[in-house]
Amino acid sequence: MSLTPLAVYFVVAFVASAVLTPLCRIVAVGLGLVARPAADRWHQRPTALLGGVAVALPVVILGLTLRPLNGLGHLIACGAFITAFGVLDDALSLKPSTKLIAQIIVASVLLFFGYRLGWTTSLIGDSMLTLLWIVAITNAFNLLDNMDGLCAGVAIIAGSFAVFAVVQSAGVTPLALYLAALIGAAAGFLIYNFQPASIFMGDAGSLFLGLNLAAVTLMFRPEVTGRSSVLSVVGGPLLLLLIPILDTTLVTAARLLSRRRISKGGRDHTSHRLVAIGLSQRTAVGVLWALAAAGGTVAVVSGPRDVSSSSILVALFVVAVAIFAVYLARVKVYEDADFSRLRDKGITPLVVNMMYKRRVAEVLLDFCLIPLAYYTAYRFRFEGDLLFANYPYFIQSLPLVLTCQLVALFIVGGYRGTWRLFGMMDAVVFAKGVVLGTVAAQLAILYIYRYEHYSRTVFFIYAAVLMLLLAGTRASFRLIGEFVSRRVAAGQRCVIYGTGNASLATIREAFGHIPIRLLGFIEDDGMQRHSRVAGYPVLGGYDKLSSMFANAEVDCVVVNSRLVDAHRLQHLEIACREYGIELLRLHVHLKPLSAVS
Repeated sequence: MSLTPLAVYFVVAFVASAVLTPLCRIVAVGLGLVARPAADRWHQRPTALLGGVAVALPVVILGLTLRPLNGLGHLIACGAFITAFGVLDDALSLKPSTKLIAQIIVASVLLFFGYRLGWTTSLIGDSMLTLLWIVAITNAFNLLDNMDGLCAGVAIIAGSFAVFAVVQSAGVTPLALYLAALIGAAAGFLIYNFQPASIFMGDAGSLFLGLNLAAVTLMFRPEVTGRSSVLSVVGGPLLLLLIPILDTTLVTAARLLSRRRISKGGRDHTSHRLVAIGLSQRTAVGVLWALAAAGGTVAVVSGPRDVSSSSILVALFVVAVAIFAVYLARVKVYEDADFSRLRDKGITPLVVNMMYKRRVAEVLLDFCLIPLAYYTAYRFRFEGDLLFANYPYFIQSLPLVLTCQLVALFIVGGYRGTWRLFGMMDAVVFAKGVVLGTVAAQLAILYIYRYEHYSRTVFFIYAAVLMLLLAGTRASFRLIGEFVSRRVAAGQRCVIYGTGNASLATIREAFGHIPIRLLGFIEDDGMQRHSRVAGYPVLGGYDKLSSMFANAEVDCVVVNSRLVDAHRLQHLEIACREYGIELLRLHVHLKPLSAVS
């Protein structure tokens, strides 16, 4: 199988887009088609639009050279229409309702010419789902175009995995060549759109990319190729287009719960929330690119060869993404005035903690994790015919296992902790709950079903897997928070002198709202360099600290020990004054609480 045609279409589209983009920028500036900074927009300077024309034009022209066109002709025509409509929207700022009507018209045309999801056997139901899918994904890419390089990058990643799936299942077809051109054109534009962007794709580009990727997932089906493919199942399209779907869902839910208009722009997208927790723009975009690549990888790996094993991988990935989305939903992106207004109306935004809702969410999460762990145990224990033979045991015993485990977790106090403060003792609580639930489930199975020959090994595997899932999900918020706090670029660069006395949490609390970036510890008692304390490195002794002063690598020093030599402390004070570095000493003490504030 020669991949040369794919490379040719990619390179030609890439070069054409790279040449056209600067020309489109000149035309946009001359016509005044410029996106100007606004309160609900992310960019800080006027930026030319019309970059989407440089993406769409090479794809449309190259698409017309393909033979046979088959259904691609209809997609090319609809793509050209939606691009022209996007240019009109960029110039006139049309109402959201007008944009929605245009998208519904295009989706209806594609549906008329046979583009279908095939998710249900009901013709009417499948037709409505198809219309919803095309409009939703098109809008999702339009919303995703909120930070430099994000929309184009995600389109390239999703398109690349789609090309791989098509080539693996059907060879180098016209559809694969069309996707190669789409990827090449987006890559050529991305050269100028990566942060800091000199041009935006505008609605012309985001609507074009969204429509094409939505339609491509409808074109590749078993009845067309005669073979199963990742794009032919329900999970394939959802995983390939994970980031736009995630972003749209999160923004829509947050705005609805906060009584904000969905159609109005804002800085509450996934990319903006990542920046709000301290990541740089490029890092935030990179995180979402990586997540898009992970979704594509899971979609491709989870093929039809082993559906049962694939379902475990997909379920784990979905749980991880859901937790990530919940973490981002907690990030504060609205102004304090908005919160006050919402509270006066009796509405609680998504970001505000509500204990009972969080507990319900935890129970629902465990309601999914327990069957997943139990099924995974059966998959690990049995293979082939043995799995099929033992499957009735799994189905019959699952309700008992689920009930016993939930009750056990409730009894031991598994639903009383706080995720962001998850620690070793919380893990011990869950271990008790898992053991209690496992034992109770085995006794119940023996008493009710009299399964004398069922595999006890399944329950050992189940307990281990469930413990990992419970601990991993509960510790997720703390792990993400620690990861972010240790790698964000913002904040004072702080070194802790001494490894004893107070905890890192106490030190961070002492700084209040001032962001700090902990670099590590300085210790003079002979502790080896490159050892770690609470996950942070021991950088060395006083000599290392002196060299960091000279290289301007430190902004402040916190003395975290009461047993510092007075002579050494005096030298430290002199050195800090000389280099303009803040020297702090942590005092932790208790005092009586007065009844009067």
